[in-house]
Amino acid sequence: MSRGFCIWLTGLSGSGKTTLARLLEQRLLASGARVEVLDGDAVRTNLSKGLGFSREDREENIRRVGFVCELLVRNGVVTIAALISPYREARDSVRRHIPHFVEVYLSCPLEVLIRRDVKGLYKEALAGHIPHFTGISDPYEPPLEPEVIVDSSRETPAESVEKICNHLVSLGLLQPAQASLAECGETTATHQAS
Repeated sequence: MSRGFCIWLTGLSGSGKTTLARLLEQRLLASGARVEVLDGDAVRTNLSKGLGFSREDREENIRRVGFVCELLVRNGVVTIAALISPYREARDSVRRHIPHFVEVYLSCPLEVLIRRDVKGLYKEALAGHIPHFTGISDPYEPPLEPEVIVDSSRETPAESVEKICNHLVSLGLLQPAQASLAECGETTATHQAS
């Protein structure tokens, strides 16, 4: 596999972006791809250190990650970006710069996210202790036409990865044999907060 493409995982905090990113990474590495994961927490610590959570800073964060994705994809690397990325126009701007861009929306009801909130972030945000918290005091704009919608309140991570890989096959980005679940043996993973 030499063609790079970008899988952009977007959804609220705790919807499972990091879990899916790591499972997809395993599956794609097993298929022979060169893969890089750009996870929101790691990006904030390194690439976007110093940015806050205003709309402008969030858009700048997405722009920076999009630029790195564009460079990696251009050089034949499969890039998985796992970011809340709350603003539709910012995500669409990244899409315009990357030829093979696959947007995956992790849909999950807010009450489920609050219930599974192991870090206690939603509790803090609901109490007013975390300003600009996406989904509580700041908006999240779901994609209008994502390539894949994952319902992380109903699907297991393995089922979601299977759905994504099947779509990659339909786009010609993966061969059917490369998308086989047996390639990496992932069948029993559980969701973790992302």
